[in-house]
Amino acid sequence: MGIFQAFRRRLLNKFPSLQPEHGAYHWWVLANIMIGTFMAVLDSTIVDVSMPKIMAAFGTSVDKITWIATAYMLVFAVMLPTSGWLADRFGYKRIYFTALLLFTTGSMLCGTAWNENALIFFRVIQAVGGGLMMPVGMAIITREFPPEQRGLALGFWSIAGAASVSFGPLIGGYLIDNLSWQSIFSINVPFGCLGMLSTLIIQREYKSETIHSFDFVGFLSMSAFLSFLLVALADGNAAWNVGGWTSQFIITCFALSFMGLIVFLVTEFSVKTPLVDLGLLKDFNFSLANILLLIFGLGMFGSTFIQPLYLQNALGYTALQSGAVFLPVGIIQAVMSPVSGRMADKLNPKIPLVLGVVFMGFSMYLNSFLSLFSEQAQIMLPLILRGLGMGLLLTPLMSVSMMRISKEKMAQASGFIAITRQVGGSFGVALLGTILIQRQTFHTAIIGQSIQTGSPVFQHSLNSYAAFAKAMAGSSAHFYQVMLQAQSMLSSYLAKQAYVQAINDCYWVTAFLTLAGIIPVLLLGSKQKPQSIANLKK
Repeated sequence: MGIFQAFRRRLLNKFPSLQPEHGAYHWWVLANIMIGTFMAVLDSTIVDVSMPKIMAAFGTSVDKITWIATAYMLVFAVMLPTSGWLADRFGYKRIYFTALLLFTTGSMLCGTAWNENALIFFRVIQAVGGGLMMPVGMAIITREFPPEQRGLALGFWSIAGAASVSFGPLIGGYLIDNLSWQSIFSINVPFGCLGMLSTLIIQREYKSETIHSFDFVGFLSMSAFLSFLLVALADGNAAWNVGGWTSQFIITCFALSFMGLIVFLVTEFSVKTPLVDLGLLKDFNFSLANILLLIFGLGMFGSTFIQPLYLQNALGYTALQSGAVFLPVGIIQAVMSPVSGRMADKLNPKIPLVLGVVFMGFSMYLNSFLSLFSEQAQIMLPLILRGLGMGLLLTPLMSVSMMRISKEKMAQASGFIAITRQVGGSFGVALLGTILIQRQTFHTAIIGQSIQTGSPVFQHSLNSYAAFAKAMAGSSAHFYQVMLQAQSMLSSYLAKQAYVQAINDCYWVTAFLTLAGIIPVLLLGSKQKPQSIANLKK
């Protein structure tokens, strides 16, 4: 440790701008925080394009593989409200370094996972680090920058998150096609080590003078409520759950989740320093904004999860090709966000909000007509509309939701919104994974019942496959082997057809949920209350 301190002193003497007293110090801090932000957000998007490869590597099904995404998002959401108390208690630099250490360690372990259960467990370690890293990093930036530069700094900080959303699937696809699925986790290790080293060298420690008691009951009850509810939704149609939705396990999970919710609500409304300030929901705009964000998370994250499954399993796209289709979404969102913010300031903010919901809902509706022969234009148009919708929606929604929140409550409100979005995303992935399995089983049964092996159409199709199989095998192929191969190819085609129809059903659900978001948008108040304006004048 003494050697490191001597090295740090020499480095600070050589680069005076790294010292806290220097005017450029806070920009070094921003660069340090952006490393962790990019990694944390990147890992929530980069995994989606790797799902088909991980499923093939472990020989597992959709109901199991969804937990790789849902476990990360759920634990990420649970850790968000705890980060502030931990940073106040142990120090912001120390907690940020610990978050980076956990995230980097989890990434390294994910790259060595030997089965899907180990990978899910290591993803939880990653999520603990990521959930601590994001809010603590934002708090450090807010503290280090003066008010006149804070908006610019947070704008740069948000670029790291936006870039990882846009480039995450593309980077993940390239790594999977050229290396392996393990590389999407291993790539975090050198960047995580760089982030930890720069944290130790650059950041100064800060501890809050006042430390409130930690709401352990609220933390445990919220974790139980969300976890058991997610387990019930994700495993209702799991292959191992022969009893389905009425099995004792699922009913028990729902009961435990309900009990956790009751304890959580009672605790948060009775303790002096609650984990999550539910009193914020008394603000009508804030409540409606969170409902809309929950709907947004369900549809957006859920559809992003199933899109690579369709592209790779049904159309035969490579991981890189399926990741590349998401590139325009982030770019269009980044371009449209300031435009929508300007529209919200000059016009009624409901205008960009309604347009955003309509664009997103219509994009999901267009995706419900996918087939085994969809062209690139049919795939890209909904994604372009989705980018437009996201760009139009998020900035005005944040503005309207915070319109009547006091400055003292601003931090709690921001954390509340982040939790809502993450929870919506985790439930969206779990819900659509369950619907995909259920509808695939349904369509497979319907197709199987409609097939008549003696019909001319079936015989013609089988003969066509047999002719193809014989041409591929050569003249020496035995008739019996050729017919078996033809039947196998026909069965594979019908299974893919059932799979695509199930994907379309998932998009129908997301389209309906997204368009339902118009209701809370229309109910939003777009102007401040008179008493709020009077208070501002005072």
